[in-house]
Amino acid sequence: MFAGIDTHKDTLAVAVIDDAGRLLAARDVPNTEQGFVQLVGLFDTHQVVRVGIEGSGHFGRAVAVHLVLCWQPPRSVAVVEVPTLMTSRERRGQLGKGKTDPVDALAIARITAREPQLPPVRLTVGPAADLRALLDYREDLVTERGALVNRAHAELSGLRAGYQHQAPNLTTRARVRAVLTLIADQDSVRAVLCRRRLERILAIDAETAELKQQIADLVAAAGTTLTDLHGIGPLVAARFIAEVVDVRRYPNRNAFAAANGTAPLPASSGRTVRHRLNPGGNRQLNRALYTIAITQIRSDTEGRAYYERKRAAGKTKREALRCLKRKLSDIVFTTMRHDADRQTAQLGQLPPPNQARVGAADANEARLTA
Repeated sequence: MFAGIDTHKDTLAVAVIDDAGRLLAARDVPNTEQGFVQLVGLFDTHQVVRVGIEGSGHFGRAVAVHLVLCWQPPRSVAVVEVPTLMTSRERRGQLGKGKTDPVDALAIARITAREPQLPPVRLTVGPAADLRALLDYREDLVTERGALVNRAHAELSGLRAGYQHQAPNLTTRARVRAVLTLIADQDSVRAVLCRRRLERILAIDAETAELKQQIADLVAAAGTTLTDLHGIGPLVAARFIAEVVDVRRYPNRNAFAAANGTAPLPASSGRTVRHRLNPGGNRQLNRALYTIAITQIRSDTEGRAYYERKRAAGKTKREALRCLKRKLSDIVFTTMRHDADRQTAQLGQLPPPNQARVGAADANEARLTA
């Protein structure tokens, strides 16, 4: 039997189906520990062997952790992540039923039964959860800083005409302090408020520097070798660790590329054979790969040589950049798999079930060759 869970802040919509996709049970339970116990009882009653969860990284995070770490069924049970887009497409195929929680839960259950390549749920616990929280908090601070800088520039234009010749931007603490000195003799309300904004910018800069060091320490403690790759610093490596959690969730490099949005989508019709940009996948991972690609293109690296070969073959700049991101995805996947296998060997543990080791072919194909 198979089950699907549509997650919400207060409730969980659950559907259990048989091998033919026929609905056996449907229920709404609270998104609490008591509700999780009800779910386990329902799954044990129907001998569920595979559970699909939509939103296991958001409202379904707690139930995913409970099912994987706390539930001890008498049989092997896989708990997998079902993408929202797949649920939407499945729901549209059920004509006349519209969108309701039971309909979504049934769609998730049928996808779970039909799609064998769905990745296990991402359990953001331990160091990965800490890194994700730190990165998200730091990004909030960076966003706040940008808004303060924009407002400060607007105020400074009226407070001190021509200030931009002495401080063309506010990207460093030295320039922020220089602007504070420029308007130190003004006591208007606008000047006071502008000084408050500039002082807040300095406070944010100090806090983000502390956060970066804390993140770097956690990345070093994780034992990753991602930082050995050109273009990957502690922040980018931390994003991969936080978002991927366990790279062995992905059976191969192609599944990883599909998950991060670097695998192009076929868009062929008739005699026209082409691919288009994949707007899906984890956009945080996609942005991290973009950062690596841009960094490598700006330096004398193997990535830059690969990019130039693609340009010479007739690719546009954007197309060549996408090709480079795809190759970098393979390299990151291979590196993380090797790290995971090494750490598993050091602990004397067996790899998780149904998660094959990366083969020599994947390792060879991950190289930056044309």
